[in-house]
Amino acid sequence: MTRHPPLCRIVAAMLLVPILCLSGCATGPERDPADPLEPLNRATFRFNDTLDRHVAQPVARTYNRVLPRFVRTGVENVFANLGDVTVMLNDFAQLRLMDGMNDLMRVAVNSTFGLLGVLDIATPAGIARRDQDFGLTLGHYGMPTGPYLVLPLFGPSTFRDATGFAVDQYGSPVTYAQPAVRNTLWGVDFVSTRARYLNATDLLEQAALDRYLFVRDAYLGRRRAQLNTDKETPLPDYGKEDNAK
Repeated sequence: MTRHPPLCRIVAAMLLVPILCLSGCATGPERDPADPLEPLNRATFRFNDTLDRHVAQPVARTYNRVLPRFVRTGVENVFANLGDVTVMLNDFAQLRLMDGMNDLMRVAVNSTFGLLGVLDIATPAGIARRDQDFGLTLGHYGMPTGPYLVLPLFGPSTFRDATGFAVDQYGSPVTYAQPAVRNTLWGVDFVSTRARYLNATDLLEQAALDRYLFVRDAYLGRRRAQLNTDKETPLPDYGKEDNAK
């Protein structure tokens, strides 16, 4: 049985044909040079938005209503702890040895004293969480971002970050679980993350005249900030208040 992450193959299959078809004709004199595939990206953005409104948001709101806050926090902590493994690998890949040791200590503390990550013991103990991925590792070594790209289901990215996302799947412990367990964990992680950022959707609706441009510029700006400084720039924690709606 193959161990290759099926999500990566699905994304590649969905993207390959339209990219090849549109890459030669999607440019224009008024188009942002960072987004030469804007017609394709806008179509994918509309698809993702429709799926989000009719499927993801209702499921996320139900999740918030059914589960108490302390349970949702425990779920978030478990997936954050699993994500720290990938962060650790990328810090070591960038030769950020102290940061990598910090990540290793986080995983060790939260996996043992934190009951497999259900409790975040490391943060109150002063072991800070970092945010790294293979897209940033490629950028660290000089690989350009490439064009902006909206991935079906996964949202904003670039050619470099999409490549990094695929590689990061090989560093994630979830990838190597049995298929039924792995797919369940992916689903729970998706619902948990969407539920946490329900308030971000409301803010986006109020703040943006063109939501596509707002999301694109915010994503590219944040990625530049992450690459160009050692200080982390985390997304606002829209989950601070109870999002049950």
